[in-house]
Amino acid sequence: LELKRMSVSREHRGRGLARALCREVLAFARARGYGAVVLSTSMVQVAAQRLYEGQGFRKVGSSYPSLLGTLLNFQIFHYRCDLGDGT
Repeated sequence: LELKRMSVSREHRGRGLARALCREVLAFARARGYGAVVLSTSMVQVAAQRLYEGQGFRKVGSSYPSLLGTLLNFQIFHYRCDLGDGT
C-alpha cells in the first residue's frame, strides 16, 4: 500500500493528528492483508521523516526527482514499513 501526500493543515499541527493518521493507515493496511506500506518524502521534510521513523518506517533508498534535483543534490527519500501478521 502506498501512502501519498499526507498533510495536516498548519493550524492543526502539533496535536498528534499526523501520528494518529499514520497509525490508522497502518491498521487499515494490516486489516486488509497488505505486507507493507511505502511512501516517499523529500530531504527537507525533516519533521515528516521523524514522524515516519517513529511509526516504524525505515529508509530504503533515495532518488533525485529530476536533472535539476540532481544538480542541486535535492533527494527524495523512500520509506517502507513492513507489516507483520498481527501476531
